Amino acid sequence: MGLKLREKAASFFFEYDTPRMVLVKNKKVGLIFRLIQLVVLGYIIGWVFLYEKGYQSQDGIISSVSVKLKGLTVTNISGIGPHIWDVADYVFPSQGDSSFVVMTNVIITRGQKQDICPELPDAGQCNNDSDCIQGKYGRQGQGIMTGKCIDFNSNNKTCEIFGWCPVEEDNQIPDPPLLLEAENFTLFIKNSITFPTFKVSRRNLVEDITTSYLKKCTYHKNKDPFCPVFELGYIVKESGQNFSALALKGGVVGITIDWDCDLDWPVTYCKPVYQFHGLYNDDNNVSPGFNFRYAKYYRDNGTDYRTLYKVFGIRFDILVNGKAGKFDIIPTMTTIGSGIGIFGVASIVCDLLLLHFLPRRDYYKQRKFKYAEMRTPVSEKEEASPSSMSNLQNNVMGSQ
Repeated sequence: MGLKLREKAASFFFEYDTPRMVLVKNKKVGLIFRLIQLVVLGYIIGWVFLYEKGYQSQDGIISSVSVKLKGLTVTNISGIGPHIWDVADYVFPSQGDSSFVVMTNVIITRGQKQDICPELPDAGQCNNDSDCIQGKYGRQGQGIMTGKCIDFNSNNKTCEIFGWCPVEEDNQIPDPPLLLEAENFTLFIKNSITFPTFKVSRRNLVEDITTSYLKKCTYHKNKDPFCPVFELGYIVKESGQNFSALALKGGVVGITIDWDCDLDWPVTYCKPVYQFHGLYNDDNNVSPGFNFRYAKYYRDNGTDYRTLYKVFGIRFDILVNGKAGKFDIIPTMTTIGSGIGIFGVASIVCDLLLLHFLPRRDYYKQRKFKYAEMRTPVSEKEEASPSSMSNLQNNVMGSQ
């Protein structure tokens, strides 16, 4: 028992076995083998190394965005008269976030106070008091029902409500839009990013941008691709939409800033790329556009009043994407090792052809595999004689 254990231990530590190899001279199989290797080599070099940069380690982006808008326009609304609009009036929110709305159209209801008045026919039409449940409100209603059905006009009766009166009538949207001049307003985007792993920070105000240049430049994707000042009309146009149509009822536009940086080159080559996307589908007539309401409050003779604004506008969402790569020996060795492993596909495919598809496949199997039966001990040394090797070559070549 002890002798067997020593023999097994000696065999384990001091012997080496290697796969048996058979040289097959077959033009078709040899050509297929080299073609597969060439394709694998092209994939590793072209796609994995050059395109995907498999020799680099990657890092994500941390970003901050702030915006400023500039522009003035004048409207002359019936009942209000001439009114000038500046950034404090038409930008929401005012602090310049990465998501903001520029007003392009508006419905103004002045002099509202908390009182009782008839509801609009679309929201509270009735025939008698039983149709108006006291203390309830309709989904489209603008106040709490008092339980009475009263005349709205000579043709319609509606539920009486307690709310801000007179109620807002928003079925007539101004056309053309009141703030159509917003097409010429300018948007200044400031974007700061960092790649924390590589400790690299960048701004979209790249090296070529100076104070004097910033005052006169306007972004153009071909002529001036790094200027951070944009005309709203140009943004909407590049997103594939029409500004006049979008301004009527509002919509949504996405602005993406892409940072794809190869830090094996000088950091000055790390620059942003701007793209614009229309996120509003005007083909759907259900709840079209983008709008919201806000109010300005005041007091007169002890009574609280408000002016209600229903704002139609274009919402701009600024999204920042990016990644950085830099040479690292660990992903490089991992990629090379994976590539070497893929080369084994050529041997597998060629073995399948030889073992299962070529006419002399049975003869190749005899030379490829060594069979041993447990009933008889193997005591002879198996060496291929010159004559047997010559026969192998002749037989395989005969299958071509």
